[in-house]
Amino acid sequence: EEHLFFFDAASPIVEADTVDWSVAYWASRYGRGEADYANCPMNEQEYEAFYDALITAELAPMHEFESMKLFEACMPVEEIARRGRDTLLFGPLKPVGLNDPRTGRRPYAVVQLRRENRDGSLLNLVGFQTRLTWPSQRAVFRLIPGLADAEFVRYGVMHRNTYINGPRHLLPTLQLRSEPRMLFAGQLTGVEGYMESAATGIVAGINAARLAMGHPPLVWPDACCIGALCSHVSSSAAGDYQPKGISFGLLPQCTGRRRRDDKRRCQLERARQSFADALSELRASAAADTEGSV
Repeated sequence: EEHLFFFDAASPIVEADTVDWSVAYWASRYGRGEADYANCPMNEQEYEAFYDALITAELAPMHEFESMKLFEACMPVEEIARRGRDTLLFGPLKPVGLNDPRTGRRPYAVVQLRRENRDGSLLNLVGFQTRLTWPSQRAVFRLIPGLADAEFVRYGVMHRNTYINGPRHLLPTLQLRSEPRMLFAGQLTGVEGYMESAATGIVAGINAARLAMGHPPLVWPDACCIGALCSHVSSSAAGDYQPKGISFGLLPQCTGRRRRDDKRRCQLERARQSFADALSELRASAAADTEGSV
């Protein structure tokens, strides 16, 4: 199928508010266009320490079905590094055109991060698909200046997976745009995790029943976790669409809250309330159907 494709690799994702913005800076290469990338600059000593840690870090074992063909399609950052000490400087850590505003000069190396969601609360480490174990990723990638205290909402992975291009083909109700009588759920939609897959299955099941009874499908509010997942699979930011599990980064951000704990508490309160409201609406609809059938 033209719109089904293999998910061979994913780079780590960090929470934007855990990045040290006194070090990282927004810029586009050579100042062209919008400053869409956050940049973490390295001096030569920092690069050398990062490089040595990267090429000696523990790797996750490969499965039998994962042949070297995967590496040709999407090379892990540690494999690129093993080709030579300076190889990364001409690849994902290329510093040209990204002068550090603190010094006005070009850094020795630069790690770039791009927005992973519409709010920009999640950032993807560009070109950092990897086979490192999760503990190794946490240790090695926190050596990157600006990411010493970064919180990872997803670690980099390499595996085979099949899913559809949800934002192109799905509605927030999980209906297929071209054929609304068909609904999708589970990993195929672009969610990760057992609970996330089960949640989309519940949404699809409820909406399939509502359609069969002549009712409009229910759109869950994106302030709650179920709604946030449905929003992600149907309307994610432009660019490469990649599977995700639920995280605070997918929920709408609370403005005016400075402390991270306060922001998350606000998100949780809104999530609980919006879920309760949606559930009340669903129960009222079910009660009306029961009364009408008596």
